[in-house]
Amino acid sequence: MATPKNNTLTNHITAVKKGERVFENAFQGVSRMILGREIDKVVVNGKSTFDFRIFREGRKHIVGMYDEINSFVSFVKDASEGGSSKEMAFVLVGEPGNGKTFLVEYLCAMYRNFLSLPQNRKYTFRFNNLDQLGGYGNIKVIESQTYEDPMVLAMNTHETRAESEQYLARRYRVDDRQLRTWYDNYRPLGACSAYIWNEIRLHTDGRIDDMLDFIDIVPVPLTESLGTVTGKYPAKDKITSSAVDLLGEESIQRLLHISDTNNPYRFDLRRGALARVAGGGIHFSDEIYKNKKDLVQVYLGIIQNRTIEIDGYKWPIDTLIIATSNNSEFNRFLAEKEEAPIVDRCRICYVSHNTNYKLQSELTAYAIGNESKTTLTGSVMHQDPNLNYAASVATVLTRLPRSEKLTAIETMKLAAGEVAGEKSLKTLSEVIDTLNQDHDITRRFGQKGLGQRNLGRAVQLMLESSGTNEGKCMYAYDIFLALERVILDYVSDAGDRAKFLDDLKIAKGLYRERIMTEMFNAYMDEPLAIRKDVINYVNMIIGIDAENLGADRMWKYKNPQTGELQALKIDERYIDSVEECLGLKTREQKDSFRTSIRKIYGQKISVRPDYDFMDNLELVKAVTDVRLKSDIAGAGSLIGALANRTNEENQKLYDRMIDTMFKKLGYCTTCAQKTIEYFCTQVDET
Repeated sequence: MATPKNNTLTNHITAVKKGERVFENAFQGVSRMILGREIDKVVVNGKSTFDFRIFREGRKHIVGMYDEINSFVSFVKDASEGGSSKEMAFVLVGEPGNGKTFLVEYLCAMYRNFLSLPQNRKYTFRFNNLDQLGGYGNIKVIESQTYEDPMVLAMNTHETRAESEQYLARRYRVDDRQLRTWYDNYRPLGACSAYIWNEIRLHTDGRIDDMLDFIDIVPVPLTESLGTVTGKYPAKDKITSSAVDLLGEESIQRLLHISDTNNPYRFDLRRGALARVAGGGIHFSDEIYKNKKDLVQVYLGIIQNRTIEIDGYKWPIDTLIIATSNNSEFNRFLAEKEEAPIVDRCRICYVSHNTNYKLQSELTAYAIGNESKTTLTGSVMHQDPNLNYAASVATVLTRLPRSEKLTAIETMKLAAGEVAGEKSLKTLSEVIDTLNQDHDITRRFGQKGLGQRNLGRAVQLMLESSGTNEGKCMYAYDIFLALERVILDYVSDAGDRAKFLDDLKIAKGLYRERIMTEMFNAYMDEPLAIRKDVINYVNMIIGIDAENLGADRMWKYKNPQTGELQALKIDERYIDSVEECLGLKTREQKDSFRTSIRKIYGQKISVRPDYDFMDNLELVKAVTDVRLKSDIAGAGSLIGALANRTNEENQKLYDRMIDTMFKKLGYCTTCAQKTIEYFCTQVDET
């Protein structure tokens, strides 16, 4: 039966020549996939770096990991250009629960989607009509075991490489430049393909057109569960794991059909994980150093030579090898000095936890879950609007190492790109550089702390508590109690435990300040009351020295967000009150602070017209205190009024605030009452 025209090798070579199909190695494919999309420039921890948009797409995408992704892209790009990386594996090493496996699985899913596009699809070849050759029993069709590209067969059509080159140049009119490009990715046929192709050559007396009648071109299946194109090899238990899992083994079933015992097709390579990804795929070895020694030794040859070798037979493979490892497993492996050669063939990338509390809010949302939660009795559960903030701040603080140059809060704010008083990003960069000089990986910046799994456990503990179920609300303060339980139960090192519990106290202080702001907004019956007052203070200190300021102290300015002209009365008593709350006593201190605020305004507004100074916690706290004192005769009296509701006026105030919190601020009755109750206590006051 004649082969359909679009399935022939001739048709495939013509399509590659025209650019309708591609012939590239795994590194070139992954590199083209990433670099073909938008690339942004971002500043992370005071240093400029690239952000590849392709990693930020989809409902559940990669958050942060800027340095790690940059390292990976650089590694793949170097390998695609023929650099030393093509003989290495890329290994992500880090604490459990910081997203190593998620990153690799996300990359694999992206790559499968990329290859599913018609112009990127991978093809392989199969031999048909083998019953004409004899010696194969009932086996009539054999597919390339390592999913070799049809172009690899095209470059090996004749017995010598030179003859094959001449054939391609003559038959398909391929110019020297394109031929060189193809032969940059030259590799010999795998043992069984070469053996069968040679048998076909003998059967047809070397007539190339007759030989090509035995070839069909077929697309490589992209089904994830088959392990083709992207395959994961997890570290198994010591007894059952062996080289067979990676390389394959002799197949008894095939030997029943094959009469020639020298035929390499008697080895079933697809039994192993590598052959299935050998045609330009990604091999993912999870916890590579947890494997027993002999299996790691197998990786040694695969990484360096990119070849599956069994009993002297060789099958060249084209695979990007990515692996992950736990810090403790990796250190144990390094301690065994005789294992140095394998580490030498790996590009080690140390993965830190996410240290940006703003980005952490997305990861916290993953941990809480997108589905609407229900109580054990099936009622819909509400989520406190402060829950994500409380959880994000608490977990990020545990990941930030102590430093003499910066306080924990300053480090947290600078790592999120926010203002931290007089401290600059340069200070944070110096701290990170100093920490990253440490030989002990776990002491480097962001390498230790509560991971995503610990945060998930805390959310589970919170959900199973009777208070959460009875109140039908995930109240924010309860996350601190759950995290405390996780720290006590799951953190084994006493020093780490003590530090994490201290960090939890700092997080509670930040939560307290946020609640003060929320209560003022609720009292003012406006969701953004404090924000307006903060912006008013900033505008007042900008306009206080304006030339066009009249005796009425009215200053007209252009709103950077709307572009409209607005008038503002400059109230010097209000400015002084805010600055006193900030602890600024002398004229020099006040002028210095005002200059720093004006400088920040000048830098931020040009880039972000909606910038509102709400990340300047000291300023927000000072404005909140001033407004609470002036509007409510002190926070103490508001606490008194809310705590003592025996008279009608106090009860009305309480009811009105609950109503505002319910209708305008996203609270439910349970978390509104609990938040007011918390506000009325003295706990966590800093």
